[in-house]
Amino acid sequence: MKLTRLDFLKLLGIAASSLYNHSILGKDFRLSMTKNEKMPAIFIGHGSPENGILQNGYTKALNALPKNIPTPKAVLVISAHWLTKGTFVAMTDKPEIIYDFYGFPEKLYQLKYNALGSPLFAERVMEIVKTLPLQKDLEWGLDHGAWIPLLHIYPKANIPVFQMSIDINQPPEYHYNLGKQLSSLRDMGVLVIGSGNIVHNLQRINFSNIDGAVYDWSYEFDSIVKKNLDQNNHTAILNYLNLGMVARLSVPTPDHFYPLLYIIGMQDSKDGLSYFYEGFQHSSISMRCFQIG
Repeated sequence: MKLTRLDFLKLLGIAASSLYNHSILGKDFRLSMTKNEKMPAIFIGHGSPENGILQNGYTKALNALPKNIPTPKAVLVISAHWLTKGTFVAMTDKPEIIYDFYGFPEKLYQLKYNALGSPLFAERVMEIVKTLPLQKDLEWGLDHGAWIPLLHIYPKANIPVFQMSIDINQPPEYHYNLGKQLSSLRDMGVLVIGSGNIVHNLQRINFSNIDGAVYDWSYEFDSIVKKNLDQNNHTAILNYLNLGMVARLSVPTPDHFYPLLYIIGMQDSKDGLSYFYEGFQHSSISMRCFQIG
């Protein structure tokens, strides 16, 4: 029997629901970059929470990422697992991790990620976004779309992290244009991560086999998006639903696709694009990861 989307959502328990507090840390982060360094922006396919305890090609790619980019002053994560009405910025100075999943191995719930938040850069986000009424959130911590990838990227939790929510009621253009406004964070030393999946269909998931055969429609849609990324064809990506059935199967709900739009919105004419992981898990989850810049 196939696992229904509702059953799997219940299993995961997915709910849509500062940096300078320590002067020594603040000094270290300020010294870690020169003024002319510009951070890339990253899209991460995060997949199952179980990747937090796995060692595979995907987690190894995340492990290697810091070797290829400058050390950031802070990390802003835009995760598929913080969905709101309106756009919120987390101001928490010591964000607690959220175990927003259920039914997984017990050792997943023993994991910790004790990064500081970054109220300073959260305030900068509020300042640089001029056209939208962003709201402050004083309670949100780090959901698994944020802390599980970061567990592999910055395992020492020595980089401040904060999140911005996704207004799920807004169209693709809203998220893309908000990404454009956030692009100046890259010049401030902030690493912006969009955490979702290009293909994410839980109703068709092969939950029992992480390496199960990839569905044809899953592979096709991922390949089309890759082609459009390679050609900087952002318009086609924004209009992904025009692809018909392969899009509806690959993106039955937009929550995991929207984080990608923020990242391509930050791309300027000088930015290259490179993939640091390509692959699938559970037949219907694309784990493709890329960076711009």
